[in-house]
Amino acid sequence: MRLGLLALSVLAVLAPAAPAFADRLDTVKARGAVLCGVSGSLAGFSKQGTDGNWAGLEVDYCRALAAAIFNDPGAVRFIPEADGQRWTDLKSGAIDVLARASTWTMERDADVGVAFVGTLFYDGQSFLVRKQSNLGTAHDLSGQPVCVEANTSAALNAEDYFATNRLTYDPVTLEGHDAGFAAFVAGKCVAYTADASRLAADRSTLSNAADYVFLPEVISNEPLALSVALGDDRWFKIARWVYFAMLDADELGVTQKNIDEMVGSDSAEVKRLLGLGEEDFGSSIGLSKDWVYRIVKAVGNYGESFDRNVGASSPLGLPPGLNALWKDGGIQYAPPIR
Repeated sequence: MRLGLLALSVLAVLAPAAPAFADRLDTVKARGAVLCGVSGSLAGFSKQGTDGNWAGLEVDYCRALAAAIFNDPGAVRFIPEADGQRWTDLKSGAIDVLARASTWTMERDADVGVAFVGTLFYDGQSFLVRKQSNLGTAHDLSGQPVCVEANTSAALNAEDYFATNRLTYDPVTLEGHDAGFAAFVAGKCVAYTADASRLAADRSTLSNAADYVFLPEVISNEPLALSVALGDDRWFKIARWVYFAMLDADELGVTQKNIDEMVGSDSAEVKRLLGLGEEDFGSSIGLSKDWVYRIVKAVGNYGESFDRNVGASSPLGLPPGLNALWKDGGIQYAPPIR
């Protein structure tokens, strides 16, 4: 009896701990909707219009996830997440996935208890100034007041940049991003520094947006990534491969507009992507065989989402830059579906 108890005790010690969210997909299916954490008020990324409809790059990813699972891009609830609450909500299960613009860092990857899925948007910190200021580079900001949100990585990045380049500046720090941008527009500083995507979103809300321009310097790397809670490998893979599928579709030229024509493609890669071959790549992660078809039909590929939300066809008008596919001069690409 003692040996039996001892053996059971040893097995209990050696057995891996049960994952926190081992049945996340089942939970989502039972609920009938994906709970998706988003920025909530950031134009181009996630913002609710006056008609109640949500739009943005983050929103499209959430809808792609819902389309893959339910064949319904509307089976998602958008939950605005504040800086101080996002990780807590993700780990507690209050949200299933965090699409909110969040920089992928080693500290967060190793210590916060989340798993980063992939980089939705490669960003970097920049400076926005008034066109009439005639400031040509960030070096022209030496000795000038620069608005920045207090207690953020943006404030630290600015401090490092000016120190490294042996420049002096007068930081005007304010609590909250909106307060900082408002101070800049009111003329309390000659520049505002933050992630370029956020600055572009802010600029797009101004009636005189053309009066504001970016300085050429990008002073940090900010990979804005999707994330899920640790503890459910299947859910992590679903979240990751939905993102990868949008990139793979982009590279193969499969779009929302031509997807029904592409169903007849002779390309083996396209057949695998759309679930038309003998192999079933969806079942291994709990999805249907045509899960990628569902995504592209409902939302489009990554390039389409980028263009309409933050790119040339949007008020933000951001160039793809690093977010272009590898073959077009960017660094976006995904492992193949095969």
